[in-house]
Amino acid sequence: MAPKKSTAVKANPAAKKNAVAPVVLSPRALGRATLERQLLLRRTAMSAKDAVEHLVGLQAQNTRPPYYQLFARLDGFAPAELAELMESREVVRMVTMRSTIHLHTAADALTLRPLVQAARDRELRTFRKGLVGVEPDRLGALARELVEERPRTPKEIREALLAEWPDADPQSLGVAARCLLPLVQVTPRGVWGRSGQVALTTAEHWLGSPSEPVPAPDATVLRYLGAFGPASVQDMQTWAGLTRLREVFERLRPRLITFRDENGTELFDLPDAPRPDEDTLAPPRFLPEFDNVLLGHADRTRVIPPQYRGRNGNGNQAYGTVLVDGFLAAIWRLGTGAEKTALTVQPLGRLSRADRDAVTQEAVRMLTTMTTAADDTKAYDIRFAPFIDFE
Repeated sequence: MAPKKSTAVKANPAAKKNAVAPVVLSPRALGRATLERQLLLRRTAMSAKDAVEHLVGLQAQNTRPPYYQLFARLDGFAPAELAELMESREVVRMVTMRSTIHLHTAADALTLRPLVQAARDRELRTFRKGLVGVEPDRLGALARELVEERPRTPKEIREALLAEWPDADPQSLGVAARCLLPLVQVTPRGVWGRSGQVALTTAEHWLGSPSEPVPAPDATVLRYLGAFGPASVQDMQTWAGLTRLREVFERLRPRLITFRDENGTELFDLPDAPRPDEDTLAPPRFLPEFDNVLLGHADRTRVIPPQYRGRNGNGNQAYGTVLVDGFLAAIWRLGTGAEKTALTVQPLGRLSRADRDAVTQEAVRMLTTMTTAADDTKAYDIRFAPFIDFE
């Protein structure tokens, strides 16, 4: 690869001559760094709450993925630990990054949502045709009164708002309430082993604390790099659903170090963050749909090989992902038979016998913790099957 051009200031020829070209990191090296920070190279004894904070939240579009994300990362994790945090209101599920539901600590719920409010404002503008004649301030006040009186289902919110604005589009009214207010899904929704329909109230009401003023993004940039770095400006903008973060990275540049990827994109990182050797062992991991590590970058080749791009999902439908040697290598799903828990693994390419054995061992570990299967081969059925799109 041709050497990279120096980024020294042109007015200083001596500095330009002595400048060192940024180190180029391969996708494999980037992947190992990210997996280490995502707690996926080795399980850690960190508590569930500390892990949720460290990872700056967990993707929680569906109710079970946060539990599987923590199982893949934490030593000794049991679903009851996260369930207790939800019931005690120490963590909550709400719309934040990328207009999708995430699981956050209570403290982050009150700060990250204001940070991404600008993105919610942009989202709201895309529904303006269905909101002709609707006063946003009045809608926000009415919706807040409704959900703080008692948690309301999305249907109840839409119907109440439609009574106020009968000519508006019901779906747009519901989206407007979600964009204008920091709505959380109250328990038992999302609690392991329990069920419940979506019911919403405000984060402030559920947590008994006011939201923080809109914070400067600097601290979140540093936290993002700690959990997803090294990363480009575009990587973080993709993760957060925000724009115009270049000036923030430039402001932080004196506190950061930089690299380049193989395409020449500048990558920022914390000076003391771990960057393991690219040949560091990466054990197999079963990840749920929409796992953090799969969605945290604009360029996802550090985890998803280019030839497998799009193979772990179809539109809004995503599949469970199996990482082998740090990269997407298979998809998986659980099914139930008459007497057994069945896990089907569909490799996207050839897996060696050693890789299949390691994947099987990890599957057994997952089944015995995350399902009712006992720790014996009579309680579960692990199958390898050719890759086809799940229906």
